[in-house]
Amino acid sequence: MKTIDELLSEGVAGKRVFVRADLNVPLAGTTITDDGRIRAVLPTVKALAAAGARVVVASHLGRPKGAPDPAYSLAPAAARLGELLGTEVAFATDTVGESAAATVAGLADGQVAVLENLRFNPGETSKDDAERAAFADRLAGLADVYVGDGFGAVHRKHASVYDLPQRLPHYAGHLIATEVGVLRRLTDEVRRPYVVALGGAKVSDKLAVIDELLGRADRILIGGGMAYTFLKAQGHEIGTSLLQEDQLPAVREYMERAERNGVELVLPVDVRVSSRFPDLEAKAPTHPTTVAADAIPAGRQGLDIGPETDKLYASKLADAATVFWNGPMGVFEHPDYAEGTKAVAQALVDAPGFTVVGGGDSAAAVRTLGFDENAFGHISTGGGASLEYLEGKTLPGLAALED
Repeated sequence: MKTIDELLSEGVAGKRVFVRADLNVPLAGTTITDDGRIRAVLPTVKALAAAGARVVVASHLGRPKGAPDPAYSLAPAAARLGELLGTEVAFATDTVGESAAATVAGLADGQVAVLENLRFNPGETSKDDAERAAFADRLAGLADVYVGDGFGAVHRKHASVYDLPQRLPHYAGHLIATEVGVLRRLTDEVRRPYVVALGGAKVSDKLAVIDELLGRADRILIGGGMAYTFLKAQGHEIGTSLLQEDQLPAVREYMERAERNGVELVLPVDVRVSSRFPDLEAKAPTHPTTVAADAIPAGRQGLDIGPETDKLYASKLADAATVFWNGPMGVFEHPDYAEGTKAVAQALVDAPGFTVVGGGDSAAAVRTLGFDENAFGHISTGGGASLEYLEGKTLPGLAALED
């Protein structure tokens, strides 16, 4: 695929460049609680603006129902982008209507505008090819060139991700080029030992990537809510811990295959439990207790890996030449259950090799828990996209950028 470096060498002064970014930031009302995804697109936007392009930034935010919803407006993201750029950023109050047309027409060379949430138009996410194409046609009318830089959305077959680049000269932005380069180091150019840490709530979300990693990784560490389905598959009682009973056969098969393939599949040896799920807003103390992973009492729920597992997982990461981590080890949003996630993050910081935090909640945890982002080899902006790439799937947004 062609990159933004090639576009800049060809010259962009005076051209309208549509940048499909990922500004899908978490909001508390209109306050952005983590601007990592906005900062991730800055190199591309700055480079284009400095070269005299008229930059049109577009993104989705949340899951509105294909119609305007003030709760999902990109106005706060546009304002934050302007603060980070140190310049005024124009904001269109629609996607392809009068405001978008006027805002783009009003741009001078080197200026930047942000369109309103693309998902306010039903054509963005439509499964009907004709409806999606019609929206892409209208978006194409706002631009001369397309730059894909919203890595967190490249696994979606959406109008602005898949259909639009087919209508314009298209290039990969700095972020996508970086993300793809990193993922190749996890698939085609792996240095060993290759250790993968997987967490998060549902084992069903990770089955496909586990299936692929059983032929690639040397060790797989399991934590988070998904760990309890693995413990149950071993025959242990798990109290009221999260369980996906329908996934037990698949989990048992993967455990057997890991043993056949010589892949070390590591499960918690102890867990922090409570009688109830914590209040994540109040963060009131819940006085958790630690129990052996094979002795979770009835009426107790596992909410984090325990201190012995913290040490175990750190030891399994200590010699890693390559690490991929996706999914927290517990309910890190509450201080009583953040220790496991913190321990894994610290182990990545201490690991001698190339470390990748695989987006999503893992990236949020790293920032929430106060880690220096530069201490990791790479923090991905797309958890779902990263997983699907590692699963070997074709990602529509990347396929559309290929020539």
